[in-house]
Amino acid sequence: MTFPELLAKFADAVEAGDGAALGALFTEDGVYDDIFYGEFKGRAAIADMLAIFHRDGEGFRWDFRDPVSDGTTGYAGWLFSYTARTKHAAGTRVVFDGVGRFRLRDGLIERYADACNGVVPLRQMGTPWDVVDRMTARWQAHLKANPDFGAHRGR
Repeated sequence: MTFPELLAKFADAVEAGDGAALGALFTEDGVYDDIFYGEFKGRAAIADMLAIFHRDGEGFRWDFRDPVSDGTTGYAGWLFSYTARTKHAAGTRVVFDGVGRFRLRDGLIERYADACNGVVPLRQMGTPWDVVDRMTARWQAHLKANPDFGAHRGR
């Protein structure tokens, strides 16, 4: 399967809420690192995560664009949207613009991570600034926990 074909299956599974199909695109020990919900390891956990997506939203659309892969690493820009079902944002269409980072092994996804500005969709949903601040503090802690962060601390 080519990388663009993998992306099409990924988007189709998310849009349909098909956790088994999404999980099957990952290695047994694969990790999906979602900007809002965190890390999910293993096919069953990834399937469960997708159920959470569909609990909190509906009408999903995921469009990948400009995919690039060398067979072990892949990147693709994306637009992702859904209509929120959450208590404070029900009915609001939320749109994300980002990049997917894929580590691949044996034609499957070993690790997927989102890279996007999470503040914009939070504000689209009317999320109060104190909650946005807590979320960004969590993202900052995640960044600082990256072993490569140390070299970027400055002098």
